[in-house]
Amino acid sequence: MPTTVHLIAAARPNFMKVAPVYHALKREPWCDVKLVHTGQHYDANMSDAFFQDLGLPAPDFHLGVGSGSHAEQTGGVMIAYEKICLSDRPDWIIVVGDVNSTAACAMVGAKLLIPVIHLEAGLRSGDRRMPEETNRLVTDAIADLLWTPSPDADENLRREGVAEERIERIGNIMMDSYELLRDRITRENAPAAHGLTPGNYGVVTLHRPSNVDDKATLTLLVEQLLKASELVPLFFAVHPRTRKRLEDFGLLTQLQTAPHMTLAEPVSYVPFMSLVSNAKLVITDSGGVQEESTYLDIPCLTLRDNTERPITVTEGTNRLVKPEHLLENVATVMRGEWPHGRRPDLWDGQTAARIVKSLKKRSGN
Repeated sequence: MPTTVHLIAAARPNFMKVAPVYHALKREPWCDVKLVHTGQHYDANMSDAFFQDLGLPAPDFHLGVGSGSHAEQTGGVMIAYEKICLSDRPDWIIVVGDVNSTAACAMVGAKLLIPVIHLEAGLRSGDRRMPEETNRLVTDAIADLLWTPSPDADENLRREGVAEERIERIGNIMMDSYELLRDRITRENAPAAHGLTPGNYGVVTLHRPSNVDDKATLTLLVEQLLKASELVPLFFAVHPRTRKRLEDFGLLTQLQTAPHMTLAEPVSYVPFMSLVSNAKLVITDSGGVQEESTYLDIPCLTLRDNTERPITVTEGTNRLVKPEHLLENVATVMRGEWPHGRRPDLWDGQTAARIVKSLKKRSGN
């Protein structure tokens, strides 16, 4: 009998991470891999397009949980996924990242005594105000195997008392996603579709509550972005949460009418990475973009007090920037004074192959 593996996807960053793993495991005769989509992101722009871009089939199981409070999402995923596991019990569950579905499915597996693997384990921001940090801590505490992307993640787990045999560094799966689709990304030429000149624009993504839920903070950010757009044109992929806050606070029109600001709906993976790979700089509060910009040696201005990916700062092109200092940091980039970085070890597009090797060994195949 082949080893049955459930691969959990929930939110946009998850889709990029599961795709190379799915394709690699699908090629293995000893493995029966099944996709589980929790439906935590239900907007077609936020999920379905990503499946198409990444060559993923329709999920084997779709839980259809949708939006809601953290408790509603976590509880809804647990209830729905437990039913799947009871009727179609897997040998392994692979969860990725740090969203509510990650912790929820890990808890289901742990309570049903199904081995759980956490891909992208060990990342820590040290900021428990972030719900993602709670999800990371919970998932790593109960997962049986922790696949880490970087040495700092290994050290975080050791410091928390995790046994060495549960920790295995396999590299950064996000780079596999990029390499998987590099040719399509190159052909996409998304900058031209938006009237942008390669190498002469910035990409902006904002969605974290600390940046968009407070009127004073978001107002300051809009002011800084408008001034920055006078130095370099900006492409702003506006998250639904952010768009609502911009509307609520009366800030959206300023951005829409700014001559050097392009606003768009969230962009699926291939066109988004076409935009990022051709950008002069990236302004973000996302986790994944910090990694992709480091891989591509593109300046990344992260609007956060901390990051769970410190290797992108110590070795890469990422820097943490306070909202009030955004404009001066953009000016530093435009003067050509931003430091270059290097790709961290095992960020090489071969992580999925190491995952297959690890799982095969631990499954006894």
